[in-house]
Amino acid sequence: MAAANYYELLQIPPAASQQELRQAFRRLSKHYHPDTTKLPADQAQEGFRRLQQAYFTLSDAQRRGAYDASLKAKAMAPVPVRPAAVWSTPPAAVRPPSVRRALSGGEWFALLLLALAVVFSLVLGVGVAWVRGAALLREPSWWPANEQTASPSLSAAADAVPAAPPGAAVQPSAASPGAVAD
Repeated sequence: MAAANYYELLQIPPAASQQELRQAFRRLSKHYHPDTTKLPADQAQEGFRRLQQAYFTLSDAQRRGAYDASLKAKAMAPVPVRPAAVWSTPPAAVRPPSVRRALSGGEWFALLLLALAVVFSLVLGVGVAWVRGAALLREPSWWPANEQTASPSLSAAADAVPAAPPGAAVQPSAASPGAVAD
């Protein structure tokens, strides 16, 4: 991962197009991304950070021009002699901002299909409930507000008449005025 410049790091020529730059970044990011590599975590993070910084610099035309000018200036300047201790200390880590890209056509299509699936599921669920005659909105039986809002006269009348189990046929009693005798 020790490359002299960003072009060597990304393994592309200095005249590479934006498409070649993007492809090289994606190919190498799969190799160095901490979630997808078999490299040690520290080495993978450092490699991926350097890849991001290289891509961030070379993907923008203005930053790329300034970087190319600095490479030319370094090539023309004489190399200063430094002690070995200075070369061994790495510069302060500068984290580049995250690289954002526009969504591709396939990604937009996948989002459209996802939205259509959600809408279709909601319409289908409400439609089936409506056809079955189910109540779309009702308060749950465990909600304490039901007990507090019920009036005492209704709760006393409900206690006096036993409720029939669901699905049981209701039979008129002999004492009711509209009862028909057999």
